[in-house]
Amino acid sequence: MAQTVSEVLTAATDSVTLINGVNGGTWDVEGMEQSDINDMVQRNVDHIELVLAYEPVDSDDDTPDVAGSSDDKTSYTTAVATGKTYITNNS
Repeated sequence: MAQTVSEVLTAATDSVTLINGVNGGTWDVEGMEQSDINDMVQRNVDHIELVLAYEPVDSDDDTPDVAGSSDDKTSYTTAVATGKTYITNNS
């Protein structure tokens, strides 16, 4: 059974949580090099951006249309911006 837009977005929430936690200082990064932290944040930014771009390629494709959905994606787009800013500020 195909996933819904809501299910796909919910699966990306872990990436939002990680990005916001690293940026806010609540994510445990003890012992990690800054470059490794930045790589981790970038992977999660990439994941969210990929999820936000999901859309079916044709009428036979059961990929959920996240890109075209009217669901609230604010927390995801905000996390992407936060992650990018974090990386820039810590490079």
